[in-house]
Amino acid sequence: QVQLVESGGGLVQPGGSLRLSCVASGTISSIYNMGWYRQAPGKQRELVAIITSSGRTNYAGSVKGRFTISRGNAKNTVYLQADSLKPEDTAVYYCNFRPVIGVDSWGKGTLVNVSS
Repeated sequence: QVQLVESGGGLVQPGGSLRLSCVASGTISSIYNMGWYRQAPGKQRELVAIITSSGRTNYAGSVKGRFTISRGNAKNTVYLQADSLKPEDTAVYYCNFRPVIGVDSWGKGTLVNVSS
């Protein structure tokens, strides 16, 4: 089982920036993807960005060019740099750990509120 702890959410004005962090602990396989998903009120959870063990990244069209996902040197940490934030980015952001074999793990989420 992998435990995930997110941090870095908060209230930010439109056009501002936030950096979300997620630290994974527990039994971590050598090959896995990590990513960020978000769920806005009344909407389904959606993919924001993922990064593979080899460093390949993929982004939702709505955040491409504004958000950047990256891994820390320890490889068990993933970051999401969110720039040029818009009110529609308001959501609870969840960290995801996806091994090649096994089940996904999810963090409890961190709230990002973009409002003036």
